[in-house]
Amino acid sequence: MSNAVTPPPNAPKPKRPWFKKKRWWAVAIILLIIIVSPKGGKKEEAASVSPTTPSAVATTKAAAPTTQAAVPTPTKTATPAPPPPPPAPKVPVAYDSALTKASQYSSRMHMSKQGIYDQLTSQYGEKFAPDAAQYAVDTLKADYNANALAKAKEYQSRMAMSPAGIYDQLISQYGEKFTPAEAQWAVDHLAG
Repeated sequence: MSNAVTPPPNAPKPKRPWFKKKRWWAVAIILLIIIVSPKGGKKEEAASVSPTTPSAVATTKAAAPTTQAAVPTPTKTATPAPPPPPPAPKVPVAYDSALTKASQYSSRMHMSKQGIYDQLTSQYGEKFAPDAAQYAVDTLKADYNANALAKAKEYQSRMAMSPAGIYDQLISQYGEKFTPAEAQWAVDHLAG
């Protein structure tokens, strides 16, 4: 048999000592933080040394000769930062698509600026709106002289055309639609 005494079911629980209660520890930690933390140490030091305190001002006035006027010290004014640049306007999807197509026509097919525009707006071609096609050809960074030269080399090697015939084909409204200056540059740079 066990000698342990069991308390009656309705008996009150024994009290815990004060140092074992949770609230006491929380209060003790908060008080410790308050006591240990600095109370604005740097601000107090600056205030005690600052010449704007009444005792410092009185001392300064007493030490300064009365015949001289106080010379104001120049203050530095902060230059405001320039405003950020406005965000770039968002390019419509159709414009971006037209630019992508224009880049493909220029790099793969070596087309002229007018030829690319016509292909982009053609009802049998890409069917872009004229403003999207114009944006594309204006924004495209293409070397149209190099495109004209590539076309001229194709005409020379595949069709054995004369330089005059190549020039006419390059500037033709039914052909490549290069400018006369671009066509002439291409013909002048043909080998042989």
